[in-house]
Amino acid sequence: MKSIKHIFISVALLSSLFIMSSCFGDLDTMPLDDNQLVGEQVYKTKEGYVGVLAKCYASLIQTGQQGGDGGNGDLEGANEGYSGYVRCLFYLQELATDNFIMPSQSNGLRHCLNMTWTESNAGVIKWTYQRLYMSIAYCNEFLRECTESKLNDRGLLNEMKDEYQYYRAEASFIRAYCYAMLCDLYGSVPYIDEDTKIKDIPEQWSRKQIFDFTVNTLLDLQNELKEPGTNEYGRVDRVAAWFLLSRMYLNAQTWVGENKYDDAYKYAKKVIDSNAYPLASDYRHIFLADNNTCKEIIWPLVQDGERAQSSAGTNFYVKAFVNGPMDGLYNTGVGSKGWGNVRSKTTLVDAFDANDVLFDKTDTWGNKKHDKRAQFMTALENQKKETWDENDQMTSTFTCGYGYIKWRNVTKDDKICASGDTYTSIDFPLFRTGEAYLTAAEAILRGANAQKSEALGYVNEIRARAYMSDEYAQAGISSEISGKIGENQLTLDFILDERQRELASELTRRTDLIRFGKFTKGKNWDWKGVERLGKDVDDFYQLFPIPDSEMTNNPKLVQNKGYN
Repeated sequence: MKSIKHIFISVALLSSLFIMSSCFGDLDTMPLDDNQLVGEQVYKTKEGYVGVLAKCYASLIQTGQQGGDGGNGDLEGANEGYSGYVRCLFYLQELATDNFIMPSQSNGLRHCLNMTWTESNAGVIKWTYQRLYMSIAYCNEFLRECTESKLNDRGLLNEMKDEYQYYRAEASFIRAYCYAMLCDLYGSVPYIDEDTKIKDIPEQWSRKQIFDFTVNTLLDLQNELKEPGTNEYGRVDRVAAWFLLSRMYLNAQTWVGENKYDDAYKYAKKVIDSNAYPLASDYRHIFLADNNTCKEIIWPLVQDGERAQSSAGTNFYVKAFVNGPMDGLYNTGVGSKGWGNVRSKTTLVDAFDANDVLFDKTDTWGNKKHDKRAQFMTALENQKKETWDENDQMTSTFTCGYGYIKWRNVTKDDKICASGDTYTSIDFPLFRTGEAYLTAAEAILRGANAQKSEALGYVNEIRARAYMSDEYAQAGISSEISGKIGENQLTLDFILDERQRELASELTRRTDLIRFGKFTKGKNWDWKGVERLGKDVDDFYQLFPIPDSEMTNNPKLVQNKGYN
């Protein structure tokens, strides 16, 4: 196992990074001599290149130079735990929707919950933007240095000739993913690539330009990344490019006014038909500490309680969703260390059958439930579904609102990892095949050239797995009711509800609601717009503002409509 090394590299927009090996080793450090030329020192070996590529990956899940929350964070002036990418994206994609509530008012979280953010009052909006550009900068740095001519000059071409182009493709893919998210969240944003100089002021591209650049990059990369299922764990292959293309094409009508549902169906079907990442036999196994053995995950963001620690990744998804007393009712994997500051909104709870929602102390995994995705904590003393108290206020106690407990820091056999309970070892499933099934079905219902019966087949595959019925039945687990539905039940609204049941907390909900026209109007939930039971808000909230600090730094930028 190679080690993570602590180095300093001069890159555009950033001054430092740590490098992590592709196998995500331990946190040993090695400061470099201040008198050496840092770039040449880092890139003098193949291991140095692998380390920088690993940092491109790690930038989406780690937060700083020391591991955990040890200080020396990536973003100057940001709270290291709050400002990690996956955690920030939860606030933007889940907290601002019908899924979850947090009483916290710090770092702009209350503005996200109430959909009252501005360009200056939501720290997590700024940090998400900065994280994405930080990752782009790392990828640009790698692409500048990982060229045939530079490898040849450094005497590494012969050693790396079989791999370096795959490394380049992966860095390009990570950059494309970041631009896809910027397109989704902020619309029209600055464009920088490996040819952008440090002193250049980036030009702002339109949302259509960002969309087209990303799609064209992915179309090229599908032939440049490794074949499906042939890369090492934690690194992407062609299936990831197909998956992201399907997601972008599904949202093309909303983002750039173009009907691309045939393409969304085409690439989602390629993901499914590749069979490189088949559906897990048990939905619950996707979110456990040994999910590195789960074949469904196309692109995991790697976490490890000893070697890849962070409070901003799945550590947040366990600890924020549970409190100490819950560990006495089931094995959370974090003991008494739960924070207990995230709860389910009533709309998420009501997406499931009421009988499946209830937590049974004698059936802590929910084997007796029909829909095994209905993972809620309802058994605390005085706990109720509503997210408000008798005074119509939010409360910091965990009795208002149900906990959501599909993330557990334990293995399939209910054991805590050797790394212990201080940090989680659950890899975050950024891309997984289950979403591709629902993407293909939705694209068909929206007009893609395929039969509705095929869409029904995709949805029923997801539901049979959720109910562990039909071909997914297992001994000792309830399968008396099939999850499958009839064609007359399959509508777009059903797809939206099914995506909520299948993908809650997986960072897609805001995007889904916008695509269905139900984010700002037509579907309200607890505390939307500072109302206990919610209200409509202005449509400009479908895009987040470009942070005011970025507007100050780049006079060429034009703010999104509706913001100052």
